[in-house]
Amino acid sequence: MDAIRVVGGRRLQGRIPISGAKNAALPILCATLLSDRGCRLRNVPALRDIQTTAALLRFLGRDVEVACPEVTTATVSGEVRPEAPYELVRQMRASVLVLGPLVARYGRAKVSLPGGCAIGARPIDQHLKGLEALGAKINVEHGYVTAEAGTLRGAEYVFDLPTVTGTENLMMAAVLAKGVTILVNCAREPEVEELGRVLNKMGAHVEGAGTSVITIRGKDSLDPFDHAVIADRVEAGTFMAAVGAAGGEVLLEGAPLDDLEPVVVRLRQAGLHVERQGDDVLVGRHGALRAVNVTTAPHPGFPTDMQAQLMAMMCVADGRSVLTETIFENRFMHVPELQRMGAHIETRQHTAIVDGGFPLQGASVMATDLRASASLIIAGLVAEGETLVRRVYHLDRGYESIEKKLGGVGAEIERVRLEGGLP
Repeated sequence: MDAIRVVGGRRLQGRIPISGAKNAALPILCATLLSDRGCRLRNVPALRDIQTTAALLRFLGRDVEVACPEVTTATVSGEVRPEAPYELVRQMRASVLVLGPLVARYGRAKVSLPGGCAIGARPIDQHLKGLEALGAKINVEHGYVTAEAGTLRGAEYVFDLPTVTGTENLMMAAVLAKGVTILVNCAREPEVEELGRVLNKMGAHVEGAGTSVITIRGKDSLDPFDHAVIADRVEAGTFMAAVGAAGGEVLLEGAPLDDLEPVVVRLRQAGLHVERQGDDVLVGRHGALRAVNVTTAPHPGFPTDMQAQLMAMMCVADGRSVLTETIFENRFMHVPELQRMGAHIETRQHTAIVDGGFPLQGASVMATDLRASASLIIAGLVAEGETLVRRVYHLDRGYESIEKKLGGVGAEIERVRLEGGLP
């Protein structure tokens, strides 16, 4: 089993290219099910989740070629099997995004309840209620969701709370429904807006994607698309936090600064210099790192996917910071691992209190989820001695060659194979 070995104490200097956004690419790949003709998606990151999604599409009967940064699907030549099995869906929560396209395009779908990172309960009840509002008959038994609909029909649906995948699933279902669908209290993340762009490229009529109200006028059929995925805001934010912790100056090539505003506000308060340079972003820290407080919230608030990375940075900041997690109840699983490295962190239910400024020491630590993996690497960049981050298969779900990118700007970091395959 692979691990990431980091030796701390190196300032970061140089350039890092930002990959395409995984959380945008995955729903777009699922949207290929809405057309029988071949599609082309560019700027796709080489990640395990991309391979998992391709494998799922192949199981469903689509011919998919993955040659990152490009993924193509061929024109459908045979029947599509509208069933997503547990063996594939358990690996990645985003697999549930085939549910909407399948029931819209083929009238039925059987999809396993999803898996993914163990960061808390993430029910799909909003997906199912929304599909029922569009006319689908839903049944949940033996760990599977079965949805059937002769024809979906437009309706108004109000989400009980904003949900990214729920919004995306209903968008993809509604583009082939009869009539007009109005979705209210939608997730406003940039990845939702990106899916709306692609659906419109396919000939759909989607208005308001990226806002709280989305209006969709259904069509009988959709065209294929050729599209380049937006840059990954979380990857860019992660490297910003790495520079903040380790110090130095790095140019993030193609970083989506506008999508990172809530993160950049906090980083600037902490003492980082963040500046747009054309299509790139220069981030640096040369002085003291100051503690800041953060409460996660749906976009345009501070993203939960950046909470762990900011916490690692706060471990070496001057002063006390308070981080409150409002999205997922189990998203402090990185805290015990940071504590093993000498971090002074106290948790109280959904709040973590970090007393920064104490030196971190390298240790053998265990990654518990995708963003926790990144936080441990950031801590390793400033820890005294060697840090070994285990279970980096989580990392490979969302970061493309992170050890090579950090190594290219001066970090002492490498991927290693543990003897005997010990976890």
